[in-house]
Amino acid sequence: MLYTLFIMVLLTFGIGCIALKHRLASVKDQSLSIKYFQAMQGSDVPLSVAKSSRCFNNMFEIPVLFYVVGSLYISLNIESSFAIAGAWIFVIARVIQATVHLTYNNVIHRMLAFWLSVLSVLTLWINLLIQQM
Repeated sequence: MLYTLFIMVLLTFGIGCIALKHRLASVKDQSLSIKYFQAMQGSDVPLSVAKSSRCFNNMFEIPVLFYVVGSLYISLNIESSFAIAGAWIFVIARVIQATVHLTYNNVIHRMLAFWLSVLSVLTLWINLLIQQM
């Protein structure tokens, strides 16, 4: 479980770096004023900045449920091959979702990856409760 949590942390930092790169580039090429970032409003934001920023924000939504359930599996010393498989499915779905979001951004593909991650984290929670019965 620890490895899947770590991969999610790396994914989050990687997307954060991509978002920063796009923000710096937009200020450098003057497509966005640095003042925009004071309140994140009041300007037409380049698509690359909007997509990468939103993708980074997404890493602090559903993945929070994953971090909590993964930490519970570890702290309660629950070893479950079903949970490990579910955790890897979650991570792979999130990598796919982020890749789609940051590249060709097909909403259907992104949504499918999102719902796969949601269902896998829900399954992890249900399995955790069953393991604790």
